[in-house]
Amino acid sequence: MCHVIVTCRSMLWTLLSIVVAFAELIAFMNADWLMGAPRTPDPVVGAQGTLDPYRPTLGLYTRCIKVTGHRRGVQCGPYAVEFSEIASGFWQATTIFLGTGILLLCSVAFISVFTMCFQSIMKKSIFNVCGLLQGIAGLFLILGLMLYPAGWGSDKVLSYCGQDAAPYKVGQCSLGWAFYTAIGGTVLTFICAVFSAQAEIATSSDKVQEEIEEGKSLICLL
Repeated sequence: MCHVIVTCRSMLWTLLSIVVAFAELIAFMNADWLMGAPRTPDPVVGAQGTLDPYRPTLGLYTRCIKVTGHRRGVQCGPYAVEFSEIASGFWQATTIFLGTGILLLCSVAFISVFTMCFQSIMKKSIFNVCGLLQGIAGLFLILGLMLYPAGWGSDKVLSYCGQDAAPYKVGQCSLGWAFYTAIGGTVLTFICAVFSAQAEIATSSDKVQEEIEEGKSLICLL
């Protein structure tokens, strides 16, 4: 018999797991990791208007530039069509580590939705298994974020941040919101891993067992 168990701690862990997975995924795909040095928009043949300076953005494999005459003003898209075209070997490693961590987080977020009905996998607590996966994902994310600044000396970054840029030295660039979102998501990943234990305790408490023995199939506890 399937027992639907909903507690405040388990629901909070589920929601936080989903938020963390989406935050990391959005940061990974976004171009706002580095805000480049001010530059003049690339002109379009036949276009008229002032060429006001702007700051292009550069992500792990994407970039945003402003083009005069473009209907949206800014063009965003991947600068690397193939994996080998990513700016540097360090960024390639960052992409692998972050991608692996995000894949684990998305898997946990998907599984967490079903923890209301299933609390164990092969006689092991699903919360503990998910917490372990989140801890592993957090380690992958940390490795990726530590390697990311080592790629600031690549030719691609130099074209955006000036010749003063070097590994772990951002030059004329500044860090964008995507980088800080990735850091915040990594911190929350470890919080989720720790909080999964509280979710497991809440769903296996004596109060829950009492209501199961009473024959209730829907159990909601604060």
